[in-house]
Order: sequence, then structure tokens, then C-alpha cells
Amino acid sequence: MPHRWPAQLWIVRHGESAGNVAREQAMASGLTHIDIADRDVDVALSARGEQQATALGQWFAEMPADERPQVLLVSPYRRAQRTAELIQAAGGMDPKAEGLVLDERLREKEFGVLDRLTTAGIAEFHPDQYEFRRLLGKFYHRPPAGESWCDVILRLRSAVDTMCLHHDGCRVLIVAHQVVVMCLRYLLENMTEEEILAIDRSGDLANCSVTEYRFDPDKGRHGALALHRYNFVAPMTEGGAPVTSEPDANVAAR
Repeated sequence: MPHRWPAQLWIVRHGESAGNVAREQAMASGLTHIDIADRDVDVALSARGEQQATALGQWFAEMPADERPQVLLVSPYRRAQRTAELIQAAGGMDPKAEGLVLDERLREKEFGVLDRLTTAGIAEFHPDQYEFRRLLGKFYHRPPAGESWCDVILRLRSAVDTMCLHHDGCRVLIVAHQVVVMCLRYLLENMTEEEILAIDRSGDLANCSVTEYRFDPDKGRHGALALHRYNFVAPMTEGGAPVTSEPDANVAAR
């Protein structure tokens, strides 16, 4: 009987990006805007992010070939693509694996008019949105021209269905973004709003951290994916790469 799920699923947040660094500097200086010239889709990895992605690829490469990921699904954003490329270059994929597959449904949450603003910037330039966000919470608040967490979850439902249809029984690696990792947990574990936001409040997801699921045939009527580990950073520490957990550049709107 088909699994109806991948046999194993790893979900990885991209390595540290130039946007993560710029956001940290803006917050430390009390600025209203994050100083980064590129579109969010074009933000590159930092030097530390490249180290992290290579260390993660080496961690996968230490597995037997028949235990490494067979399928690589990636957000089209530059920082996620580069992370995936470095994992591949380090030998982190099954030798029989095909190239990475870009899927726009795995892209970062869109922030609309709040793009590049710190929390202070939102309060100063969009006080109405600041108040709406406080009243509605991040799960339901949709900034003008942006997305709520629910909007992200809606597109991810489709991505999960596609993954299960085309990669049933396979070992799948997804490289995406912090909000995407959280929203996939919400979907795969059938969580409530309160449950996923409690996890989100417990701390930021480390760059290149691993969230892993394994198929459990005894879970549910037809089996399902069961969480094996979350926010796992040993690949970085073992590989000598720095562990960073800066929120994405648009964390105020996240």
C-alpha cells in the first residue's frame, strides 16, 4: 500500500542572509528601516550563511548514500537556492538525485507595505497596521499587499499535496524560510493557532537548522509523518560553522 507521504522529510531554514545581518544592525541602532538595497527575493547569504549551508551539506554527506535526500524542493528566493546549491556541492544528496526543484509556494511570507520596516518603523509609519497586528495577532493579520500566516498555510497545503503525489515514499529535503517551516509544522502536525504560536514564541529558528519527520505507518488510518527533531543545529556545531538565529529582515511583520 502506498505511503501517501514521503518516507522521510527534512525541512531546513536557509543559511544566515545579508537581510538577517541588516535587520540585526537596524534593531540594535533603533532605526525604523532595514538598510538593504535588494528585493527580498534577491537577498544573498552572508559569509556565515555559506559556512552553515556547507556544514549542513557535509552532515548529510556523512550518511550512507541510500539514506540521503533523493528530492530537493526549494524556495525560489536567492538565499534558499544558494543554501540548497551548497548542500548539493558538499555531497549532501543521494547520488541518483535529480537537480533542485524550485517551488514558488515555498517562498517567504510577503510583507507588503511593512517590507523593510522594524517594529519601530511600523509603529511610526503605519500605526493602524501596528494596532491591527496587535488585535488580530500574526496568524490572521494581513498587511496591505502582504500575507497573513493563514495565506502562507493555504499555498503550503497545495505544496504538501503535490509533494505527496509525486514523491510518495521518497526522502525529501525542503529548503525555505522560518515562517514556512512553522506553517508546515502547523499543517503536518494538525496544530491549532495557539499551539503553533506557542512554539514560535519559544525562540527563533536557527539558520540551517533541521526539522525532520519520518513516516509512521501506525499513525492515523493510513500512516502519517511524525516529528523526529526540530531546530536541530548539531550539523553546524559539528562542522565548525557558527550557529545564528536572527529573525528574517521583516521579522516585525512575521
